[in-house]
Amino acid sequence: MVVFWLCTWDEGSMYCFMRNFFCSVLVWVIALSAGNAAPLSYTLDKGASRVGFEVSFGPDQITGELPVQSAEITLDFQQVANSSVAVVLDVGNAKANFPFATQALRGPKVLDTTRFPTISFVSTEIQVLPDAPSKARMSGEITIRDTTRPITLGAELFRPADRALGERERLIVQLSGAVSRAAFGATGWSDLVGDTVALDLMLQIDLA
Repeated sequence: MVVFWLCTWDEGSMYCFMRNFFCSVLVWVIALSAGNAAPLSYTLDKGASRVGFEVSFGPDQITGELPVQSAEITLDFQQVANSSVAVVLDVGNAKANFPFATQALRGPKVLDTTRFPTISFVSTEIQVLPDAPSKARMSGEITIRDTTRPITLGAELFRPADRALGERERLIVQLSGAVSRAAFGATGWSDLVGDTVALDLMLQIDLA
């Protein structure tokens, strides 16, 4: 299964970027008090958005990154259930931390990027967690290798630390959850590589 997690990259990478710049969480409750009556549409900042992955390789780990190709995000701060997220990942340009792993990842036994160049996720329901108002549970469908299955993700909403409380012009959406690569036929080298692939989607978005 695939587990979504917070990546730990080197200095200047996603972890440091989020730690230093996006350290202040924007809770849904504060956004609700702002009184926006209509859903807001956001555009993706590709250069500032990241998807990291990690999978066990014997006693070690294979890590890497999947580029975000596109995202369509609508946030309704009065009726959170009306919000929606759709994300497409460019797996044809996926990279692992060493060349053989990159080749294997893109090859026909795993993601088969020649035939299936993207991975997509579309939300179907979003619910704010009552005991953690900065977090939500997002149900949806994920498509890998042309196979679509239901998935439930954790979602958190952040704002830049230098922005005023309740400001919504630039936000960060972080998604986390779990799927099985075997469930999508990505079973190559299962004797060496684990079935659990850890991922973290960090999407920086700007008000359209």
